[in-house]
Amino acid sequence: MKAKVIIDGLSLLSPLTGVGRYNYEIASRLEKSKKLDLSYFYGYYSKKLIQTHQNSKLKNLKAFIKKIPLAKKITRKILMILSRFYTVTYDIYWQPNFIPLTEIKAKKVVTSIHDFSSILYKEFHPKERVEYFEEYFFKNIKRSDMIICFSEFTKNEILKYFDFTEDKIKVIHHGVKSDFLKTYDDLTLDFEIPKKFILTVGSIEPRKNLIGLLKAYNNLDENLKKEYKLVLVGFKGWENGEIMKLINQNKTNIHYLGFVSDEELAKVYHLATLFVFPSFYEGFGLPPLEAMACGTPVISSNLTSLPEVCEDAVLYCNPHDENDIKNQMKKILIDKNLQMELSSKGKKQAQKFSWEKSAQAHLEIFLNI
Repeated sequence: MKAKVIIDGLSLLSPLTGVGRYNYEIASRLEKSKKLDLSYFYGYYSKKLIQTHQNSKLKNLKAFIKKIPLAKKITRKILMILSRFYTVTYDIYWQPNFIPLTEIKAKKVVTSIHDFSSILYKEFHPKERVEYFEEYFFKNIKRSDMIICFSEFTKNEILKYFDFTEDKIKVIHHGVKSDFLKTYDDLTLDFEIPKKFILTVGSIEPRKNLIGLLKAYNNLDENLKKEYKLVLVGFKGWENGEIMKLINQNKTNIHYLGFVSDEELAKVYHLATLFVFPSFYEGFGLPPLEAMACGTPVISSNLTSLPEVCEDAVLYCNPHDENDIKNQMKKILIDKNLQMELSSKGKKQAQKFSWEKSAQAHLEIFLNI
């Protein structure tokens, strides 16, 4: 008999960044298992795995709700109330997004914790998100029979803040999507991009330290700024007013592309001379891994989980030191041999990570539990 599994799919209703990307990559592979009977919760129950771009109505509704904090809070309450009227009890409830809903009925609960930034660094998150975590996270997480996290760094944080024993916590590294691993004969894009550029990828929000990167770039030698522009890719997050102001003040050298598809992003990685990721806090850090897979030299923050993911395949910087970020960028930009060395090391490091291995590890947890 197949195990009946319910998966919270609410993160799939937005453009796939972070949690949504993880949710889809694992769920799409679990769909192939003959040992699981999967269902999804989107505010309603469904047997279908969806993606935002496949349903424009859902995407537009989610985008509208996200713009209004009160509407988002009310929507959460309504979804929880509606779920109470669904009486099916599942064998396993997998919550890939931090907080298991008490209204979903299951014999066993598996919860994925990505990081503790909403608790430790409240200034990096919208007020309504912080309030939601404060109200539900510590209370609801106790419902979990097993915790999945994505780095030893996060595992140690879980052991610090919860009374879960080590055998109840499983570290499973993320993978790299095939778009970033393949070689492209044609790197043509449907939008304009500088001939030579430094790249960063991530939501436009405080935690990614884009202000530090923008200031470090502006302090580069004029000849380097003239040769290498700065390109930012990412979904507009929150509290991005100062970031966008800095971008708009130097549109000659700084280009913001917004959110792009995975295939377009892979091509952008391949075209970049250098990738910089000076984030203050990460539970894993997918963008530097994706850049390494594409053979792009990487500068990464030396904090939290990033050294665990990148090992010796990147140059590290202190994200709190704009001068250090600038010096590391200059070091790579003027040294072609170092670029080649980091490109080679990065490709080799990225090969250690795969969504297939990650999905298999999730499957084993579900079957064992």
